[in-house]
Parts: sequence; C-alpha cells; structure tokens
Amino acid sequence: MKTIDVNSFIKNVFRGLLAIGLLFSFSACSQKVSFLTSSVVPAAQGYVKVDKDDNNNHTIHIEITNLAEVSRLQPPNQTYVVWMVTGQEMPQNIGQLDSSSSTFSKTLKASFKTISSSKPNKIFITAEDDPSTQYASRQVVLSTNTF
Repeated sequence: MKTIDVNSFIKNVFRGLLAIGLLFSFSACSQKVSFLTSSVVPAAQGYVKVDKDDNNNHTIHIEITNLAEVSRLQPPNQTYVVWMVTGQEMPQNIGQLDSSSSTFSKTLKASFKTISSSKPNKIFITAEDDPSTQYASRQVVLSTNTF
C-alpha cells in the first residue's frame, strides 16, 4: 500500500517539475522591457516585447500610451521613428510608430510591430521630420535600458 502512495507522489512531483520546466522554457523565448520615464514626454508609458520565433527571428512589439502628438513637441516634428541597437552597430531605423487618438478618448496611443533577424540590445524612439532618415536626431523621446 505504501509503494502505491510513494509512486503516486513521485509521479506528481515529476509532473510538477515538468510543468515548471515548460513554463521557464516559454518565458525564456519572450522578453518584455519597459521604457524609461521621458524628459521630453513625461506622461508617456510603454513597453517593448521581443519574442523569438522558430526561424530564430525576433518579433519586436511596442505599445505606448499617453504619447503626445509629435507636432506638439518643441521643436515640432512629423513622426516618431523607432531605432534598434544591436551589439556594436550604429542604431538602425526600423520604422515609424503608428499613433491613434480619437475624440472619445483622451489617451494617446501608439504601437509598432516588426520582425528582425537580429536581437535588439536597446530600443529608442526619436522625433523626426523624415521617417526614412538613417541617422537619429538628438531628440530621444523614449528609450529602454540595455536588454
């Protein structure tokens, strides 16, 4: 009778350890990093989520709330541009934020999603006049710490 209880206990421990191992393996493939508080747009809050897919590509997903319209900044600009830093390379323009606001909502929201073959070490956002610029301006609006 006691061997049945011991075997059942061992099976339950094994199942628990297996579940914990699976949980850690899934969370290791995804990383979520918050943006630091901005001196340019202090109310803005958001995060960057990086997921690795089966092809070793990295999906970069950004969500931001309370982001001021880029035309209201000093100096005013045309768009917010997302930059990625990988290793020792220069920052790379990976696209512009999609922003939305409505007359029924006082929360300004922005989002961004792209896929990269390189893993980002840092993400930052600048205010720019040209969305296809190859060099970031000095007006960094939001930035993460190094991942």
